Amino acid sequence: MKKLVLETTSPFQGLPELVAFREGLFEKEGLTIEWADRDEAGVKTADTSLTDVKGADPFVSHGTLFEQGKADMYNACEWGNYCRVGATADSRQIGRRAIVTYGAIAVRPDSPVYTPQQLAGRTVGVPFYAGTHYLALHMLEGFLPRDQIKICRAPTGSRNRFNLMMKGEIEATTLTEPYITLAEKKGCRIICSAFYFGTEVASDRIDPDTYKAFNRAVREAVRRINADKRAYLHYFIDYHKAKDSEIGTLKPDDIRESRVVVRDPAPIPPEELQRTYDWVKSWGMLEETESPVQLVNMDVQTHAHIAAE
Repeated sequence: MKKLVLETTSPFQGLPELVAFREGLFEKEGLTIEWADRDEAGVKTADTSLTDVKGADPFVSHGTLFEQGKADMYNACEWGNYCRVGATADSRQIGRRAIVTYGAIAVRPDSPVYTPQQLAGRTVGVPFYAGTHYLALHMLEGFLPRDQIKICRAPTGSRNRFNLMMKGEIEATTLTEPYITLAEKKGCRIICSAFYFGTEVASDRIDPDTYKAFNRAVREAVRRINADKRAYLHYFIDYHKAKDSEIGTLKPDDIRESRVVVRDPAPIPPEELQRTYDWVKSWGMLEETESPVQLVNMDVQTHAHIAAE
């Protein structure tokens, strides 16, 4: 059995991996999985004065333990991972993860905002370098000129951002499940929402055969989830309820199945790799990276995914 140490992952970004672990699918592929307990809320306060990621650390949550040599792999949003691997020589992306995450921008029940256009000049709290940070930029620039998009650094972890929004410290924020469901139950409005990809990041200790075995286990988890999605919705509640009693009041049926989308892990298509690189760079990131190809271990991505099919 080969041991892999993975940074902990929430269901909204790692449901298939959690299912593969709990249902023994990794073991069937000769892999022993250990979890390195990452602080998923690395930043716990909002800083409304910090509006530019150039003053922020990309490793406050995702990749923290990996960078310390305490994990072999982690998964996070694709945009943020471009920036993380661009900032270190010790990691590369090796393909897209299986879950396609659903995220949203929400406002309080008493907010005067009803449409994305009304967020012009209003503070939207986002977790810098995490998925819904970039998702917010993508969504808002479809409605607003870039100079009218006002974001600030807010905590990682939807619970913390939700609390700050409800207290009025930020006017709007981004959420993932199950906190989108909780926000709706409390009367909050979802202003806009979309799905986004994430990727796996690995050190050079992960060879094609190891990642191939990992993918086979995840593909079987994807098959099981898609065969009976309702049976797996409880993961979103179970993961959080011990630390958050309000999540414990939710039932699996409260979560919309349509918001849980999983697919087989796959390589990043070259044309999408280039477009994503260009877009991230247009926001002042990746300034030291000359080519998107530098951000991916093409050998592991190509051989592991082809072999797993």
